[in-house]
Amino acid sequence: MRIITLNCNGVRSAAGKGLFQWLPAQSADVVCLQETKAQEHQLGDVCFRPAGYHCRYFDAVRPGYSGIAIYSRQKPDRVIAGFGVKEFDREGRYLEFQFGRLSVVSLYLPSGSAGPERQASKYRFLDAFLPYLRKLGRRDRDYVLCGDVNIAHREIDLKNWKSNQRNSGFLPEERAWLDRVFGELKWVDSFREVDRRPEQYTWWSNRGQARAKNVGWRIDYQIASRRLAGKARAASIYRDTWFSDHAPLTMDYEL
Repeated sequence: MRIITLNCNGVRSAAGKGLFQWLPAQSADVVCLQETKAQEHQLGDVCFRPAGYHCRYFDAVRPGYSGIAIYSRQKPDRVIAGFGVKEFDREGRYLEFQFGRLSVVSLYLPSGSAGPERQASKYRFLDAFLPYLRKLGRRDRDYVLCGDVNIAHREIDLKNWKSNQRNSGFLPEERAWLDRVFGELKWVDSFREVDRRPEQYTWWSNRGQARAKNVGWRIDYQIASRRLAGKARAASIYRDTWFSDHAPLTMDYEL
C-alpha cells in the first residue's frame, strides 16, 4: 500500500505548480493533503477530483485557512470528519477514511510560530489529541496518521537544532509530547523505521536560500499504530519539483 502525505500550502496554489500533473504517475493508493486553504465550492476544476480516486475535503469554517483532504483508490467504508473537539473541528484538522479494519487519517496540527496566541492553541490541541490517540490505540483497528505535525522530534530532524530550542516546533514541551506518542502510547514513526539518515527534511523556510542549502525541518510524518510496527518498507521525500514549502512524503507498507 502506497500512501502520500503533503502539506500543499493551498491546494489551488499547488495545482498551479503542477501537483496534479505529478500525482497520476505516483501509483498512490491514498493521498493525504493538509492546509488546502479553500472551500469546496471553490474547487470546481476537475483536477481537484483526480481520476480514479474517491475524494473528500474537510474545510475550515474560516475561508482560506487550514483544511484537509484525502483521495483514495478504494472507496472508504466510512468517513469521519473531526475528532470531537469543536475548536479544532471548525478548523478542519482531522479526516479519517476507514477501509475494513484499517484507517488512514489526514492530520494537521496547529502551528505556534505566529505568536503566543497560536502557540496556546497548539498546546490545547496537544492536550486534547493525546487522550484521543490513547483511545484509538485501544480499538481493534490499525491506523496510519499522515500529516503536518508542526513538531521536529529529535535533533536529527532539523538542521539548526541548537538555535531553535526556544522556537515553536522544537520546544521541549512539544518534543516531550511526541516522546509520549512514540513511547508511552507506542505509536510508530514509520519514516524512521526505514530511513535513519540525517538531513531528511520535509519543510524549508522561504527565506535565506533554505531549500538550496537544505536547511530544513522534518515536521511531516506518517505515524502508525503499534500493530503496524515493522510494516513500512520504503520511504521517499520528493524534492525535484516544489508544489509547496513542504515536500511530499511517500511511504510503502506491506499490509
